[in-house]
Amino acid sequence: MKLFFETKIDRSIATIKSGFTLDLFVALKPPFMSMNVERFDGCSPGHEVHLAINMLGKKQKWISVITQEQNDGKEWSFVDEGKMIPWPLASWRHHHRVVYLDEKSSKIIDDINFECVHPWMNKFMYIALWPSFAIRPRLYKKFFQGK
Repeated sequence: MKLFFETKIDRSIATIKSGFTLDLFVALKPPFMSMNVERFDGCSPGHEVHLAINMLGKKQKWISVITQEQNDGKEWSFVDEGKMIPWPLASWRHHHRVVYLDEKSSKIIDDINFECVHPWMNKFMYIALWPSFAIRPRLYKKFFQGK
């Protein structure tokens, strides 16, 4: 299954890249979800993010590893992949992209692919995850632009 969201931000790629910190990660937490960040190394290959979350009424661990990073001047991106993900997820790959639009604006893209342990669960998980990412455009704008 796929989740895909785009957000235009009136900031340069360099400004946005420097803002991809623990502070942004915490600011993106959905208000209706319990989440504790136990480790946040950053956004470079080999870095890890460890979370304790309450998902579907159950406390679970989530560990993602940054597996790729790209920076060519027109786009900066990195991929986090689930190493230990909560049930009912079987796989998780989140491609975070920041694309150049002009000197003062960029587009943040959240491109997520996931699968559940049973294919029939995918649509239910999509419905559960969608609100968590649908609010990101507003949260990105507030974090980077103060709006």
